[in-house]
Amino acid sequence: MNASDFRKRKNNIIKNLDNTVLELQSGANELQRVAHVLSNTKETLDDLDMAFCKKTGLNEIDVSFLFLAVGLQIARQYLLTKFPKRLGDQEAAKLAGAKSGRNIGRSHRYYNPSLEEIINNPVPFDANIGSNGALKGGGFMGHRVTAIGHDPILGLIFGTANIATSTLTTATLESYHIYTNLNNRDYFKSNARTDLVLKYTFDKLLNEGMEGRVKVATSLVKEIVHLKSDLNTKNSLPLPGVSLINPGLASDLAKYGFDMANVVTVGKQASYSIMINSIIAMIHRLFFVGDSDMDLKLHEVKTRKILSYSNLIASTSNLAVVAITEDMKLLDLGGLGVTIYRLITDRKFIKQVKEEFIFGSYEKLITNG
Repeated sequence: MNASDFRKRKNNIIKNLDNTVLELQSGANELQRVAHVLSNTKETLDDLDMAFCKKTGLNEIDVSFLFLAVGLQIARQYLLTKFPKRLGDQEAAKLAGAKSGRNIGRSHRYYNPSLEEIINNPVPFDANIGSNGALKGGGFMGHRVTAIGHDPILGLIFGTANIATSTLTTATLESYHIYTNLNNRDYFKSNARTDLVLKYTFDKLLNEGMEGRVKVATSLVKEIVHLKSDLNTKNSLPLPGVSLINPGLASDLAKYGFDMANVVTVGKQASYSIMINSIIAMIHRLFFVGDSDMDLKLHEVKTRKILSYSNLIASTSNLAVVAITEDMKLLDLGGLGVTIYRLITDRKFIKQVKEEFIFGSYEKLITNG
């Protein structure tokens, strides 16, 4: 090895040593930085917590959305979804357009009334004269739970078939031919077969041309109008399907407020509340400013705060009004259910995003500096 090669090799060794020293120094600095971060973990996490609160706090625009949401929910509670006044049967029938009087009577051909009879006579499953115990067991709701034509769901099948065939089918699925007496009152004439009630109805629909289809369609419309007329009466309608299992149970449930009118109202309250929440959320989304997934999540936290706060304020004010007025018809039960659901789910979401933000940022401090 000559002198030139020796010097070159020496210089390479020195250069490598310098690089190694620099790397060791850099590593030592990084260890010192990480150690500093770790030693100040509590303060760092507190700072990140404050940063999260600051980023998700409601600004002036968000507060405007909050007041808008509260106003819409309160307006909805008292203008659109309060419990309706219960009416008498005749008054409700008149408002719904249902025919309640006796008109042309039933000349009667078994299972095959004329279209004129279907249109002008009352629904046959309101008959009770001569029932001889066929409608017993209905409690205070009477034939509303023992005549299956009054079931809000099953009635669309059996009630329509009863109208189309001038029959009455009970909750035990026994059927009877309904006639009109000399006093123009409907009464139980004789036993009918439930299978034939359905068979003749489907025959009208499928095998009797336009005339048969018009009869069934008219019967269905008449059934819907009748259910609507009974819905907000004092006894209302039973919960779907319960009468078929136990008419007495359906009556007892209605006695404690579990009837179709209340179910419809509570469902309306909940659905309208959810609709308002969705509209507010969609519009608030248009005000998002950011370019990362975390920015979007932080914006959604603000949205959920707006919805939770507005629902809570509206429900609290509603409970206060009900307590002061002692008027249970003002109770926003469906909206209260939505509020409870939002408080649970929104709190869970906010907690998850907060943990992701804090610990994600903390991890970045350790790994990236």
